[in-house]
Amino acid sequence: MTRFVVDASTVLHLATQGVEAAAEHQLLAPTLLRSQTLSALHEAVYRGELPAKTARERLARVGRMKIRLLGDAVLRRRAWDLASRLGWASTYNAEYVALTQLQADALVTLDVELARSVEGIVATAPIDNLR
Repeated sequence: MTRFVVDASTVLHLATQGVEAAAEHQLLAPTLLRSQTLSALHEAVYRGELPAKTARERLARVGRMKIRLLGDAVLRRRAWDLASRLGWASTYNAEYVALTQLQADALVTLDVELARSVEGIVATAPIDNLR
């Protein structure tokens, strides 16, 4: 079994495409994933990019995904240290990286800048590896 940390960009892409990860993979994410996906979908509706009904359907798909959400003190401490080391003001991305370090084989993100910034820190994998 391969353990992947998935970020909000990845999860929203899966929800949009109606794609499920292969059963032999375990998906992990920090607890902030819920808030990030909710906000991203609401923002898209607010900007007029997505009808509210479609956004709510995608949010429901995200809710049905088998993703283990984690957010203990060890993860938060590691995220703080990573954000400081990498010069990031925010700890959001650092939580995904920290979780990858602590419990996963690779991080799956569609954020090219994030993937580039964590080279040599954690392994990354393309979204197609989830299938």
